[in-house]
Amino acid sequence: QVQLVESGGGLVQPGGSLRLSCDASTVIFSHYTMGWYRQAPGKQRDLVASITSGGYTEYADSVKGRFTISKDNAAMTFYLQMNSLKPEDTAVYICNLNPTARGYNYWGRGTQVTVSS
Repeated sequence: QVQLVESGGGLVQPGGSLRLSCDASTVIFSHYTMGWYRQAPGKQRDLVASITSGGYTEYADSVKGRFTISKDNAAMTFYLQMNSLKPEDTAVYICNLNPTARGYNYWGRGTQVTVSS
């Protein structure tokens, strides 16, 4: 059974940094897209960044230049390095695994990120 487990969230001051991790070591798919989403209270879930099994990355305009998505293929762990954090980055951050051409995907439970002074 595929399980995605996020970690690394917390409380940080504006301008600070956090690195989120998504443990996907139960993943057995060779071709996939892994995404980091976020959802603030009362708002929709939005895609923040994604990375394919081939290493192609994409970012939401709101985080370009501040966030970096990466992966450790051997450990099947995915990261989201978040720098220059702003209060509007406050949300639950959730990782998603979308196996290519399978028609289904998997979600983690999320980790809370709060940016506040």
